[in-house]
Amino acid sequence: MNETNETIKKRGVPVWIQIMIWAGLTGLLALVAFGLNRRQNPMAELNQPVPDFELVFYKDYEYNQTASLKLSDLRGKVVLINIWASWCKPCEQEAADLEKAWQGYQPANDVIFIGVDYVDTPAGAFQYLKKFDITFPNAPDLKSNISSILNRQMGVPETYLIDRAGVLRQIKIGPFTSQAEIQAFIAIAE
Repeated sequence: MNETNETIKKRGVPVWIQIMIWAGLTGLLALVAFGLNRRQNPMAELNQPVPDFELVFYKDYEYNQTASLKLSDLRGKVVLINIWASWCKPCEQEAADLEKAWQGYQPANDVIFIGVDYVDTPAGAFQYLKKFDITFPNAPDLKSNISSILNRQMGVPETYLIDRAGVLRQIKIGPFTSQAEIQAFIAIAE
């Protein structure tokens, strides 16, 4: 027999199929890693205690002259957390009403407002806070650590109401339209 007849041609898998297989495996591994990461990072759920997290406040927007605190430090108080950004036009619609409501609750020190500035620049944040004469405590969330714990739903603004026991009682997606709406929102946890 001829040597060429005895040689069996071996066919490999085409390169484009190999690439597709590797891309598929890489995508699958990424999904598994994302799922495990979400599982390890606690997320708040309605009518459940909110996982503890730390707030590091902007200078001049601290809580009781404290530069940072943990959410658990506020147990015994009703906490309203408003996630906003200077680039968010709907946030501007509610800013003045939030400040007016805060002015009403601040003297009793029983209801605490905290602004969480979502993925923003410090310059933009300070300009926004000054524009609307905001005086309640505010903290940046540049890496979206806080907003990921609060399980951000749709975008900014979002507001979370936490009762005195640290349980998430209500979520507001979108801007408040009046000070009365804010007061009704808070009344659920008082």
